[in-house]
Parts: sequence; C-alpha cells; structure tokens
Amino acid sequence: MNSSVNLSEVLRRHAHAFGHIIAADLNSEEVCLLDFSEANPILQQADLRNTANFDKAVQAMLQAQQASIGVGGYLEDRFIYRRSAHFNTSEQSRNLHLGVDIWMEAEAEIYAPLDGTVHSFQDNANFGDYGPTIILQHELDGITFYTLYGHLARRSLTELEVGKQFKKGDVIAYLGNYPENGDWPPHLHFQIISDMGGRTGDYPGVATTAEKELYRQLCPNPNLILQSRHLPA
Repeated sequence: MNSSVNLSEVLRRHAHAFGHIIAADLNSEEVCLLDFSEANPILQQADLRNTANFDKAVQAMLQAQQASIGVGGYLEDRFIYRRSAHFNTSEQSRNLHLGVDIWMEAEAEIYAPLDGTVHSFQDNANFGDYGPTIILQHELDGITFYTLYGHLARRSLTELEVGKQFKKGDVIAYLGNYPENGDWPPHLHFQIISDMGGRTGDYPGVATTAEKELYRQLCPNPNLILQSRHLPA
C-alpha cells in the first residue's frame, strides 16, 4: 500500500504543476465554502429526499454568500446522507465525507488536473450514489495514486476505455444533472485515493465516524491538488 503521508508530501512538492479542475478559478470571489453539517438551518428546513427541493436549498446557500460555486466537505460530518438507504449499514450510518465537492451548474467541463490514465469507470446508479464515475490513475515520484470524479453526466462514459490517456488540462468529463448523477443537486465529488484495494469503478466516498483515521490515511486532502483558499489546507 502506498503511504498516504508520502503521497501528501509528493503532492505538496508538485503543487505548482497542477491544473484547474474546472474552468473557474477556485480562489475567486465567486466561490464560497458551503456547510453541509447538521448545524446548517437551511438544510434542516429542506426535504432532502426531494432532489429539486435539495437543489433549491443549495442555491439558497450560494445566494446567501453571493457566490455561484460552492466548495467543501473533506472529512465533514454530514447528516445529508440520511436521505438515502445507500449510506446506512447494519451497525452505523456513514456520514463522514472523504472528498471535496464542487457545487455548480450541470454540464460544466471537468479537466484533468494532471496527466493520468483511466483506471476504471462505472455508472453507480443507486439513489444517492455517485452516478457516472471516472477513476484516473497517476504516478508522481514513483508513487501511484488515483483521483475519483463522481456525479458526472452519463455521456462522460461513452468514449472511455481502461488505459485511455489524459494530459493535464484535457476535458475528461461533464458535470451531471439529476437524476442521472445519482440524484443529487449538480456537483462534482473529487477524491484522492492512495490505494484502490482491488476496487474498480467505485470507491467509498463516505465513511463512518469510526473509520475516520483509516480513511484519512487512504484519502489525503483533495485540496493538495485543488489549492483553493476557500478550503482548509
């Protein structure tokens, strides 16, 4: 297994070389940090099982900060996953978010932030799941790691094949709309993974609180690549 500590160090060393993941600058004034914890009153008042109502709540959160793009979520304790049985286990519900979400308009282009090849892809079509998902494989300084892109438009998968190469800045996908994106308000789930553990086309994006330290090691902070001032370092 790759060491997440070593991977984080490598990503910090290459910070100057990463490209944008979307067209907008994630350090601009049009971007804000969004709170999806149980403390957010806008979410408490919304029927999150109704995706159209959930989307209205997200738009209200953005408007409250005069922003058009929202970011956040790494290791955030979220209650929003109660909307879907997909996140419930026999012992404990999954509520800890392992990636960073970028909430924005559907159909936006998604770019490769660094060179990579397609490791796997899949339409994870359960209600509340990733929907269309792409996982890229990368190598830096001899360390192999992966980036996951979830909640895509279905057309993003039509011309893919395992091993397809992407250069930094290439369009790799398009942001999906509900219901095809797993039935979520439009957003990109972006996650770094140090070891796929034999999985293809899918990887946990939400964990239980008890698994926090395990997944902190397996999934380093995505802001090491995104480098947004609106996100914790």
